[in-house]
Amino acid sequence: MKKEKKHKKPKSMAYRNAVTGYLFTLPFIIGFIMFLLVPMFQSLRMAFSDVVFQDGITYDFIGLDNFKYAFTVDPDFYPNMIAELIQMAYSVPSIIIFSFFIAIVLNQQFKGRGLVRAIFFLPVILSSGVLVGLETNNSLMAGLKDVIAETSNLTSITDTVKKMILPEGVTIGPIMYVFDAVDQVYDIAIASGIQIIIFLSGLQTISPSMFEAAKIEGATAWETFWKITFPMISSLILVNVIYSIIDFFLKTDNEVMDLIKQTMVSKVEYGLSSAMAWTYFAVVAVIIGVVSAIISKKVYYYE
Repeated sequence: MKKEKKHKKPKSMAYRNAVTGYLFTLPFIIGFIMFLLVPMFQSLRMAFSDVVFQDGITYDFIGLDNFKYAFTVDPDFYPNMIAELIQMAYSVPSIIIFSFFIAIVLNQQFKGRGLVRAIFFLPVILSSGVLVGLETNNSLMAGLKDVIAETSNLTSITDTVKKMILPEGVTIGPIMYVFDAVDQVYDIAIASGIQIIIFLSGLQTISPSMFEAAKIEGATAWETFWKITFPMISSLILVNVIYSIIDFFLKTDNEVMDLIKQTMVSKVEYGLSSAMAWTYFAVVAVIIGVVSAIISKKVYYYE
């Protein structure tokens, strides 16, 4: 008697989607292993070694000496890192609030909306490596900036408003924060391009029927925002906060990144620079973990 052939059980849709996803990400996984994972382990080895360039590269294991030197001997690493952490805590909320507000405005129906969206996307182009390099490393632009600062006696609008509403010598935290954010609006706009796009894409996924139902029930625009818009977009707030933190710590004018680069290139101290880099990486990872844990408790997920 002939044996009946066993028919293979058809694969589920979820399995086929998973295979397709892995195939799409396979080039990235291969590139990560070949070009990033190996250098990371080499850098970690350097952090615990004294790297000597004589007849090749030799690694003399010295334990935590590089880390101790970075914190206790180097005069710039620890103060610069603390200053960047404070500035990050100061800047990220401004970026998130600004990008959320602009995304809500751009989500409205008005003439020329496409042009306005393109204008607000310009910060993404302006923040590319070449243009930022031209702006930050251009001696002519730096000289012009210094001349303008020295010759201009004009006070900013925020200084005038501060003098009008606050007594001399009196400072109120939240109000001063708003004034400082207004003074830094250019930097905030430059850093908000991607966040605006993410928020805008999330706003467009909210069903209009939810707003229509709320309007029929008599909800005000303020109530609609807090009961529908904000909960529906809360998961993207977490995404944008994490992106903003990483983007801030990797920006071109970051003093810690500049110090690590100078230690490696100018002083040729690969072990010390690797220790600084891994310390900085660990600090950023801890901050992202803490922020994610806090915000995740308030995030509303929906299907």
